[in-house]
Amino acid sequence: MTTRSFAPAPVSRRALVAGSGAALLASALPALAADAWPTRPIRFVVPFSAGGANDLLGRAAAEGASRTLGQPVIVDNKPGAGAVLGTDLVAKAAPDGYTFLISAAGVISNSMIRKVAYKDSDLVPVALVGLAPSVIVVPANSPYKDLKDFVAASKKGPGLHFATAGTGSTPHFVQGLLTTKYNAKLDLVPYKSGSESIAAVLGGQVDATSEASIVVLPYLKSGKLRALVTTWTQRISAWPALPTAAELGFPEIRIAHWAGVHAPAGVPAPILDKLAAAVDAAMKDRATAERLRGLGIEPIGGTRASFIQFVNEERARLGGVVKATGMKEE
Repeated sequence: MTTRSFAPAPVSRRALVAGSGAALLASALPALAADAWPTRPIRFVVPFSAGGANDLLGRAAAEGASRTLGQPVIVDNKPGAGAVLGTDLVAKAAPDGYTFLISAAGVISNSMIRKVAYKDSDLVPVALVGLAPSVIVVPANSPYKDLKDFVAASKKGPGLHFATAGTGSTPHFVQGLLTTKYNAKLDLVPYKSGSESIAAVLGGQVDATSEASIVVLPYLKSGKLRALVTTWTQRISAWPALPTAAELGFPEIRIAHWAGVHAPAGVPAPILDKLAAAVDAAMKDRATAERLRGLGIEPIGGTRASFIQFVNEERARLGGVVKATGMKEE
């Protein structure tokens, strides 16, 4: 039997030149797309109802980015299922640079504690917008003056009742950190929202909860609630007298209600960099920053690389809490 060898046909110089030109053109397309982008309105999907910290940060980022990019940035509220509904919508959107998610901690933790229809890799970090530090609050007539008093009291007898805004919410992580890192005895009382858990504290049905600074500041200023501590790494600009958990000897209690921008996987990197720069400029605008700080929100901004690092660190840290507590949606 004769074995035939099939060698490739000789390639002409003209074909080589044409092929090289096509490769160069293909590699240049993302940069060309970024130069032209955006040519039409952009959509920021907020996976929460209007009025909360995530929504307000998203709107501030949209307003500032619109000025820089020269196109309208439309905020589209898509609440539901602990932010899963809006997140899933963006994860499945076309990666054309015109649909983005105003993300929160749930974009990291939801897949750890509940079934979701998307993969973590379906979304990529773009920019950190800012954060509203979490504040642990008790009724105004509570005997607990600070976090030390509260944790010490919880270890006596049956423990204390701590309200959350549901499984996997930021208050749930605060409770998880207090119990796993500092042996606090806190009976979890889940509500459907932060407003319901605050109402439970005001009504004396529970001993404490934690919520975003923007939510609790009006109650603190009116004397209806007492703040024990802020759970972020720095004091709140709008309430500087309140110490951080680390200052009181609880360095592991580090969590905030943050908002960022995530994109569907596949959006060209130059477009992501361009949007990140626009968000950073928005957060460094003096008028915008002063307005947000007055509400209890800390503007951050930064580069895409810094947000990627932030997300990776949060994923590792929150994942540890999920594992230690066995946090799962019922």
